[in-house]
Amino acid sequence: MSDTIRQQAEAALKDVEEVTAVVLAEPKGELIDPTTIEAPVAAEVEKAKSEIDMHDTNSIVRFGSAAQAELQVISQAMLQDVKNKDVGPAGDSLRSIVTTIRGFSVSELDVRRERSWWEKLLGRAAPMAKFVARFEDVQSQIDKITDNLLTHEHKLLKDIKSLDMLYDKTLTFYDQLAIYIAAGELKLKELDETDIPALAAAVDAAPEEDQVIKAQELRDLRAARDDLERRVHDLKLTRQVTMQSLPSIRLVQENDKSLVTKINSTLVNTVPLWETQLAQAVTIQRSSEAAKSVREATDLTNELLTANAKNLREANKVVREEMERGVFDIEAVKTANEELVATIEESLQIADEGKRKRAEAEVELKAMETKLRDTLASAKATGNASGPSVPA
Repeated sequence: MSDTIRQQAEAALKDVEEVTAVVLAEPKGELIDPTTIEAPVAAEVEKAKSEIDMHDTNSIVRFGSAAQAELQVISQAMLQDVKNKDVGPAGDSLRSIVTTIRGFSVSELDVRRERSWWEKLLGRAAPMAKFVARFEDVQSQIDKITDNLLTHEHKLLKDIKSLDMLYDKTLTFYDQLAIYIAAGELKLKELDETDIPALAAAVDAAPEEDQVIKAQELRDLRAARDDLERRVHDLKLTRQVTMQSLPSIRLVQENDKSLVTKINSTLVNTVPLWETQLAQAVTIQRSSEAAKSVREATDLTNELLTANAKNLREANKVVREEMERGVFDIEAVKTANEELVATIEESLQIADEGKRKRAEAEVELKAMETKLRDTLASAKATGNASGPSVPA
């Protein structure tokens, strides 16, 4: 809620207290008895009675209408005001602000909630961004609704004051109706007890040629008397209806007062409290996000420390093992020695085998040479006996 609206709401509190402190007067239930009226009221009754002209039918029809003139002015002014202004139910604004607050779900916008693959695919905002955007939207709606509530409050305050005037004028009209009813009954009594009997006696005493005219005057007077009686009866009915409208006006006014008080309390107390709670909700969510970041940083530090310690142990093991090794591993020396011995033995065996084979080859060569010599010698001998000799 903006500072301007808050200041206007606080300023309107004085007007609210003023209109709610007004106590309306109670109407009098009894009618005025013409025979026991006191001097001030008797003068008003006589003045009202003087408005009756038994020879003018319109004066009887309009009898008591003057009392309603100011009431009609107030009523028409209120109706005209209602017709000219844009009237919206203040209760709807109150319900709207409650709906807006209830629609702000902190649980649905939990910053610790991971976005689903569907939200990521659609590019939806992260929980915290969505949370802040939702808060800003709610704040904007609250500002609009509180502005509407302030407008409704001003209209209701004006209506309450108008209803005060309407109640006062209605009560005045109610009291004046009693005066007009008393005046009418007093006039009827005079007609029944004085005027009509006197005119009836005049008809009887009039010459025969004037009796028709006098009799018509008597009938006209009696007809006017009956019209006046009906008018007085209508005034009594009007007074009864007016008396019923007074509590209706008070009921509407009390409802308006209650609504104005509720609106003002909402603007001055409830809305700032809601805004404080919403601000706390955003702060808490931001704190949660910051705590999550700190926790992740701490976890990363711990992971680095653990990984470094593990890597140091492994590296130290490798280095120390290499440092503790000799220039040659004993196993390698042993293997090399065994290979060398095997090589020497194999070389000796190969040498012995070669020596043996050479010895055998020499024997074979000698045998082959001897065999060749013998063969040649045999061939030479055969040639001397049978033909030329073969050169040796």
